[in-house]
Amino acid sequence: MTGFRINRRSAIAAAALLAAAATLPQAAQAVTPAEIKARGKVIVGIQGDNPPWGFVNSSGKQEGLDADIAELFGKELGVPVEFMPLEVNNRIPALTTGRVDVLFATMAMLPERAKAVQFSKPYVANTIVLIGPKNAEIKKNEDMGKFTIGVAKGAAQDTQVTKNAPAGTTIRRFDGDAPSIQALVSGQVQALGGNIFYMQRIEQARPGEFENKLEFQNLYNGACTRLGEKEMNAAINTFIDKIKANGELKKVYDKWMKVPVHTFPDSLEGIPFSAS
Repeated sequence: MTGFRINRRSAIAAAALLAAAATLPQAAQAVTPAEIKARGKVIVGIQGDNPPWGFVNSSGKQEGLDADIAELFGKELGVPVEFMPLEVNNRIPALTTGRVDVLFATMAMLPERAKAVQFSKPYVANTIVLIGPKNAEIKKNEDMGKFTIGVAKGAAQDTQVTKNAPAGTTIRRFDGDAPSIQALVSGQVQALGGNIFYMQRIEQARPGEFENKLEFQNLYNGACTRLGEKEMNAAINTFIDKIKANGELKKVYDKWMKVPVHTFPDSLEGIPFSAS
């Protein structure tokens, strides 16, 4: 009888563990370029409301710099692209749980992110800035404390504003780029952490009122795959080398960024470009 009780308790405990495991987010299985080709499409995570990087136009079509790069990658694989628009905080979870195959989603290459995803070689660059009224005195970090500052929650600008603003600064966090920009133009906040392309959208809403005040960080963006996906990482790196060499990247830069193609580093500290 004692042995039966022990076995029964063990079975109950095992069942409880299995039930608990079933409720946890499951890591996705690795995918390869061959499997994507066999499936007949590549699923790309992208930002859905952050021009010029990724946005949905009035016809419902995904556009932007990242969209054009992703379309070129789909062409390289010989399959159509299915876009999944994502908010800033949803990008990495969408990849790691297998909802998307790859992120072309304004993914700034940061060491802490490299612990969760595999970055490719960089394919575009950006600068994180503070935007404020032209008539406001914001010349150094200490000046930020006089203003209520908006940021997209979890984005690089959130990190930089939080790091550089003096203690006690009021920072309001919004769910994505578009809501944070809307907060500035509607007067909910007085200044905004963003990137160098935010001003295009702010100018459309309130022309002539705002400008870039402070520069915090120069960043590079890379495509992201899951950790350990060597074949996908290698395919994307080969693709990025190709579009840099054949002029396709320059065409995308000319269309969306209006600046020359950046010179990209061969390495970034704490961020491997190749899967191990």
